[in-house]
Amino acid sequence: MIMEGRRTFGFLLTLVVTFAIAPLMAIAFYTFMKDGQLDVSQINRMFANERMWHTLGNSVLLGVLVIVGTTIVAFPMALIRTKTSLYKYDWLDIILTIPFMTPPYIGSMGWILFMQNNGFLQQLFPSAAWVTESFFSLFGMVMIMSLHLFPFLYLMLKNTLLRINGSFLDAALIFGRSSWRNWTKIVLPLVVSSYVLGSLLIFIKTLAEFGTPATFGSRIGFQVFTTEIHSYLSRWPVDISMATSLSLFLLSVCLVIWYFQNLIGRKYTYSVLSGKTPAIREIKDQWYVKLGSWLFVGIVILLSIGIPYFSIIVTSLQKVRGDGLQAGNFSFASYQEVFTSGSAGLSAFLNSVVFSVITAVVTAIIGLLIALYIKKGETKKQQILDFFSLMPNIIPGIVFVVGLIMFWNAPWLPATIYNTKAMVVVTYCVLFLPYSVQYIKSSLSQLDSSIFQSTAIFGRSSWAVYRHIIIPLLMQGILAGMMMTFIISMRELVAGLLILPPSVETGATFIYSQFEQGNVGVGMAVAVITVAMTVIFMFLLDWLQKRGGHADA
Repeated sequence: MIMEGRRTFGFLLTLVVTFAIAPLMAIAFYTFMKDGQLDVSQINRMFANERMWHTLGNSVLLGVLVIVGTTIVAFPMALIRTKTSLYKYDWLDIILTIPFMTPPYIGSMGWILFMQNNGFLQQLFPSAAWVTESFFSLFGMVMIMSLHLFPFLYLMLKNTLLRINGSFLDAALIFGRSSWRNWTKIVLPLVVSSYVLGSLLIFIKTLAEFGTPATFGSRIGFQVFTTEIHSYLSRWPVDISMATSLSLFLLSVCLVIWYFQNLIGRKYTYSVLSGKTPAIREIKDQWYVKLGSWLFVGIVILLSIGIPYFSIIVTSLQKVRGDGLQAGNFSFASYQEVFTSGSAGLSAFLNSVVFSVITAVVTAIIGLLIALYIKKGETKKQQILDFFSLMPNIIPGIVFVVGLIMFWNAPWLPATIYNTKAMVVVTYCVLFLPYSVQYIKSSLSQLDSSIFQSTAIFGRSSWAVYRHIIIPLLMQGILAGMMMTFIISMRELVAGLLILPPSVETGATFIYSQFEQGNVGVGMAVAVITVAMTVIFMFLLDWLQKRGGHADA
C-alpha cells in the first residue's frame, strides 16, 4: 500500500518534526546556548528568581484546588447519570459539555460581569453585595475553572461506571456482602484508576490554561506560569530568555505528569467487560432521590451555563451599561455594529473564520495521511509518529507558541513566515493536529482488515482503494475532526495575542481587547456569536457521530 513505504514515513516524520518538534528544540537552544556556547546562567537566573517559585506555588495550588472543585461536581454527576432514573436523558450530556466547549476567557468574563461591583447580582439582589468581595479571590478563580473543566472528569467517571456491569455486584451479593461493602470493595477500586488519570489531566489542563488566569487572575493579582510567560513577552523590556526558560520548565513539569499518568494507566487499569452483554436494568427512584438529582443537575447547569451566558447575552444587548437592567435599555445596536461592513468586530470575526477553515482543511489532510500510516501503531515507526503527532495535546499551547516564535524568528532561516497570516495558520495547525489524527484513527480502527484483503483479491490499485473505498468510509471521522478543529481554532486566544501580525485581530483577541478597554457591549456580541456557532457545531458533531454509529451498525 502507498502509505506503508519508507518514503511516506520520512515525509510524515519531516513534516511533524519541522512544525511540532523544531519549536521545542528552539526553546531548549535559546535557553542553554549563548553566542554559540553552552550557557546555564539563564537557568540559574530563573531558579534564583523568587517570583518564579511564587508563580510555581500558585500554579500547583491552583491545579490541586481545581481537582478538588471538579471532583465535587463531576463525581455526584456521574453517579446521578448512571445510578438514577436520569440515565435515560442522553441530551443532558450535550448540555453538560457546553461549559467545556465554551472558551474559558468568555466564561470568566461572564462571571466578572455578574459578580463585580454594580454587576448583575447586585442589580438583581442589592442585599447580596457582600458576596462580591469574597468571590474575587482564589475561591472564585477555582470555582470558574472547576465549572469549566468538570465535564472532562465527569465523562471519564461516567463511562467507567457504565462499564462496571451489575454482574460484579450480583456476585458480591451472593457471597453475602452488603451494598455499602460492594461499593467500597468493588466499585470504588475500579473507579480509582479512571479518577486518578482524569485528575492528572485536569492538573495539566489547569497548568496550561491561559484564558481564566489572564482575565480573572489578573484582577486578583494571582499570577501563574502561562500569564508569567506572556508578561515576559508582552511587557517592556521584553525578556525572551526568561520566557523560554519558564516555557522549558513548564514543559518539563507537564511531561513528568504525563509520564506518571501513562504509568498509572498501564498498571492500574482493569478489564471490566466480558463477552456477555449485560442486561439493561430499569431504575426506579424514590421521589426524594429524583428530586435531589434534578436539583443538583439544575444547580450545576445554572452555575456553569446559566450565569455566564446570561451575563454575556444581556451585556451584548444593553444600550448603556450604567443604566443597568431596566426596560428600554436593550437593543441590537452592538450586533448591528459587529455586522456593519468594514467594522473591526466583523473583520476580526471573519479573520477567525478564515483561519479556522484553512486550519481544519490542512489538519484533515495531514491527519488523514498520519492516521493511515499509523493504523494500530504496531511498529516502532508507527508509534514514534503517533507520539510526535499527539504531543501538542499534552504540552501547554503557550509553550508551543513561544517555540514557534523562536524557531521562525531565527536569523539563520533563509525565509520566514513570522509576522504574516501564514504564521497564524501554521500555529493553529501545530496546536490542533491531534484532534484530526484522533478522530480519523478512531474511524480507521472500526474498519475490518477483510476490507483491505478483499480489495487486494480483486486487484484494485492502491489509489483506487483509497479513493473509492477507504476515504469514503473514513469521511465521518474526517468531518468530525474538521468540525472539532474549527471549533477550537475559533476560540484560540494565547496564540493570537502573541503571533498576530500588526493591525490583524481574530474574534478571540477582539473580545479580549474590548473587555480590557471597557467597550464590553460589542465584544460580548462577538462572544455570543462565537459561542452560538460553537453550540451549533457541537450538535452537528453529535448528530454526525450518531449517524456514523448507525451506519456502522
